[in-house]
Amino acid sequence: MSEQTPSIDYENLPNPSEGFLVTHFITVRSVARSRAFYSDVLGGQVVLEENPCMVKLANSWLIMNPGGGPTPDKPDISVVNYEPGNTVSSFLNLRVADIQECYARWSGKGAEFVTPPIDRGAEIRCYMRDPDGYMIEVGQSTGLLEGRLAKKRPEDLPG
Repeated sequence: MSEQTPSIDYENLPNPSEGFLVTHFITVRSVARSRAFYSDVLGGQVVLEENPCMVKLANSWLIMNPGGGPTPDKPDISVVNYEPGNTVSSFLNLRVADIQECYARWSGKGAEFVTPPIDRGAEIRCYMRDPDGYMIEVGQSTGLLEGRLAKKRPEDLPG
């Protein structure tokens, strides 16, 4: 029994001809489930189905694989699954042209948002979670385009 060669979209691999580009790696519990979310719900293009899964999402790429133990290039480091909850230290940020349209379309495809879009002055934004619980901010610049910044929180003010 021979191993089947995976289908690879060579033209869309994140492979710069010079300099570098940014991709984002997330540890996922189910590659198939995450691949479906990022391609079917958010409209990403599957570049490589797995090992690792690569999805071109607009002008960036998400790379997804299950966690695992140390490897020769990271000998004392394990990659572990994200534990969903109400604290996060990092999240994906998607900037969109029309947040209401994205909210309606992605909700209709099964995306679960924390709240509907909220106008924050500088931007309109909302958050959703992917199948593993990762937070994704969806935002549309509005007031920022006219020089209006978000209001500072009381805890950010001096004194």
